[in-house]
Amino acid sequence: MVETRLIDGKAFAETMRARLKDDVAAFVAETGVTPGLAVVLVGEDPASAVYVRNKGKQTLEAGMASIEHKLPADTAQDDVLALVRALNADDAVHGILVQLPLPAHIDAQAVLATIDPAKDVDGFHVVNAGRLAVGLEALVPCTPLGCVMLLKDTLGSLAGLEAVVVGRSNIVGKPLAQLLLREDCTVTIAHSRTRDLPGVCRRADILIGAVGRPEMIRGDWIKPGATVIDVGINRVAGADGKGRLVGDVAFAEAKGIAGAITPVPGGVGPMTIACLLANTLTAARRQVG
Repeated sequence: MVETRLIDGKAFAETMRARLKDDVAAFVAETGVTPGLAVVLVGEDPASAVYVRNKGKQTLEAGMASIEHKLPADTAQDDVLALVRALNADDAVHGILVQLPLPAHIDAQAVLATIDPAKDVDGFHVVNAGRLAVGLEALVPCTPLGCVMLLKDTLGSLAGLEAVVVGRSNIVGKPLAQLLLREDCTVTIAHSRTRDLPGVCRRADILIGAVGRPEMIRGDWIKPGATVIDVGINRVAGADGKGRLVGDVAFAEAKGIAGAITPVPGGVGPMTIACLLANTLTAARRQVG
């Protein structure tokens, strides 16, 4: 049995936001400009609504301006695109985030492609994705950025470690692999169709679950002493009939095998908004020059 350390993303994010608040105050004092984050929410997805509310609260607490646009679910795609173009042109807006998922009649890629890459604080625009892939300065997706911060805080240098990312999404899996390559890891992207997925996972010094399937990664898939980052957040029915949140990793099985692991909730989740605020300040600095 290994003594498993819990990686406290909530505490890390709180420290990061406190430091960011000081940085924002210094930026405002120097430039007279308040960084502005505009969030666009289309429809009334309950999880998205809670997330947007938390973003707005933490944006204000950091000393930034929070601009929210809440649109009905039946808003036409052209109207969403027109709003994004208006935000692109607004000098008081330094970061734009369109909350996903969008209603089925709206092409998410078309909306994301319309955001000015300099204001794309989610890091989803193809220009930012491309710049990340070739090693240039870019706005980086928030969840992968948070994962790497937690890993470096836990392990120090990541150079030479074997990392396995289970999941190949454009939002987490692919950009996270690029960030790990930047840290000189040896990186494998695995997924649900990988042959002998358990065997591939057992090679990992760093194992990341980002596939969106509750407790898919079992305890015996983990190399003893490995560091496990669980990006998944899945609601499942509990024994008492109430829903409970679980990750992509079977947490109870992983404890005692992993050297360190992020809990769900309280691990990666809090880092996402903290990194979003950091990206907004970065975007403001670059736009102000």
